[in-house]
Amino acid sequence: MTERPWSEPDGEGEAVREELARLRAEVRQLRNRMEGRPLVAQAQGMLRERYGLPDAESAFALLQRASQQYNVKLRTLAEAAVSAPRPDERDTVWFPGRARHAEPVLGFDEARTRRIGRANRSEVLGAVLSQALTVVGTDMGNVQITDRTTGGLRIEKHTGLTEDFVDFFAHVDDDGTACSAAAQRAALVTVQDVATDPVFTEPARETILRAGCRGVHSVPLTTESHRCVGVVSVHVECPVGDLTKAQTKELEMVGAEAGRWLAWYDRTVVLDALEHLHTLGRAHGGGRISRR
Repeated sequence: MTERPWSEPDGEGEAVREELARLRAEVRQLRNRMEGRPLVAQAQGMLRERYGLPDAESAFALLQRASQQYNVKLRTLAEAAVSAPRPDERDTVWFPGRARHAEPVLGFDEARTRRIGRANRSEVLGAVLSQALTVVGTDMGNVQITDRTTGGLRIEKHTGLTEDFVDFFAHVDDDGTACSAAAQRAALVTVQDVATDPVFTEPARETILRAGCRGVHSVPLTTESHRCVGVVSVHVECPVGDLTKAQTKELEMVGAEAGRWLAWYDRTVVLDALEHLHTLGRAHGGGRISRR
């Protein structure tokens, strides 16, 4: 009888790797849903009470309709709904008298050449990441957004990074990483060598090194009031030196433009979605609402 060789045939081995990758992606999606579920459930309870809705399904449908109408992520909308001040019952709108401003212009190259759709947050974050990678000359990086309900930062866009890296840094607290330091200081942070820099906790350091990263540049996305609303980080496979003045200027410009755009998005597009939700909730007068 012929013995089976120790190593798997190339075709079968590749199939196993692809299946493993698929399963890990599925687990990551399930984890993200579970992390956002308490927030969505809190928003559902609030909406049921406020609009006299008969069940949680109707409250979810209300969130879903407003989310789809304005292309706002369900988690983002739920987060805004629970953190916004309660509307006055005498007002037909949630935010009476709020000022409206034009969408800020993004001047960096990637934003201009991609012809980003109006108010498309996902496309803007993708352009921010791509521009930062181009400036530094690497293909590994991620964009994180500040989490207004739990604090810290959560990854929204990434490229070139290992699955272990993305899993570990899906949400980071307020210390122990270069990105958290950039967010706290609202200033660009360069880590010349991940292996020796004291900014990292040991688990974070080990995860980054296993991903093949040795140098990091983290750039805060800041509003006009210098409030950090996110961070874009680019990773390099070897230790790095300081950025040139031209690189620093361009990355800081990208961070400032992106931060102003995100602030506009939160106070315009997200609030428009909440107004739509409020209008729908009042219109149904406590009746059932079905999903689209």
